[in-house]
Amino acid sequence: MRASAIIGAGELGSALAHVLARLDLVSTIRLIDETGDVAEGKALDITQAAPIEGFATAVCGSRDLTAAAGAALIVLADRAGGGEWQGEDGLLLLRRLSRLGAGGVVLCAGASQRELIERGVRELGFARKRLFGSAPEALAAAIRAVAALETNGSPGDIALTVLGVPPSQVVVPWEDATVGGFAANRVLDTTALRRLAARIAGLWPPGPHALAWAAAKGAEAVLGRSRRTLSGFIAPDDSNGRRARTAALPLRLGETGVLSDELPPLSVHDRVALDNAMLL
Repeated sequence: MRASAIIGAGELGSALAHVLARLDLVSTIRLIDETGDVAEGKALDITQAAPIEGFATAVCGSRDLTAAAGAALIVLADRAGGGEWQGEDGLLLLRRLSRLGAGGVVLCAGASQRELIERGVRELGFARKRLFGSAPEALAAAIRAVAALETNGSPGDIALTVLGVPPSQVVVPWEDATVGGFAANRVLDTTALRRLAARIAGLWPPGPHALAWAAAKGAEAVLGRSRRTLSGFIAPDDSNGRRARTAALPLRLGETGVLSDELPPLSVHDRVALDNAMLL
């Protein structure tokens, strides 16, 4: 089995390390944080839970970024006491990873890393299908939970995807969503859909544990344990000469990163809303 690396041992990074360990997706998880011995301590805590929770993944902590070299999957999370990797610090981190020759897929797990993905592709030359984000999947899970309250059902019965740029320009194609196998716009009336639309902005940003589980779903697909579609951030394809913003789209993932980012059928209203969200 292969190794994965998580950069940042904050609340999100440590929660994700624990989730990935329990899933036994890789042989080793390298939790990396340059702040003191935080990563080593949290890795030890997770390792001590292995006999109780029944997982075999080895979790080790490090202060050295070179520990990420050779990892099949590298996840950017949050620094201990320093928040999510973003802005100039995040860009510098991506540059350092590039210089290390870290050739794995890079997954941005944080809710504030949308612009970092875009800059990594445009300014540093990362392949857009090798650098993506999973936070929109956590938002999709929250919307499923709220929609389940409207139907007095279970979130597991609801299938939907999230498009656009959270929190203010989110598009949920309800015409393509389902509730218990039935078209969502037949189960939910117009009033219920309006109530849901009014609540979406307040669901962003998701908390660290929701973000960790969303990133874990992405990791499962990249590491070959799932074929599910993920709502995720991906940088725009500028090859057609049209400048756009990084936005949430449905992503099919595999060992090389994003395999495809095909849109579902959209109504005219949703298409215009998505175009407005993505345009620079």
